[in-house]
Amino acid sequence: MDSAFVIVTVSGLIFWALTMLALIDVILKDFGTLRKKAVWFLTAAVPFAGWLVYLVFGFRKGTRKQFGVKDMN
Repeated sequence: MDSAFVIVTVSGLIFWALTMLALIDVILKDFGTLRKKAVWFLTAAVPFAGWLVYLVFGFRKGTRKQFGVKDMN
């Protein structure tokens, strides 16, 4: 296998994984309005740079939804 192919493939997989993590984080957070959430989702979905923009500017904007068992009392 050519080393350039391996480098491109591995870096592509890393960028894809980072993009998926950013998109999942957007899905799991509440940004106040659906419009803000959609903007951050589209930003994070931009190939190669969107996840970085989201990490720097949007990661701390939303609040994470709380999932779990509610008190049954």
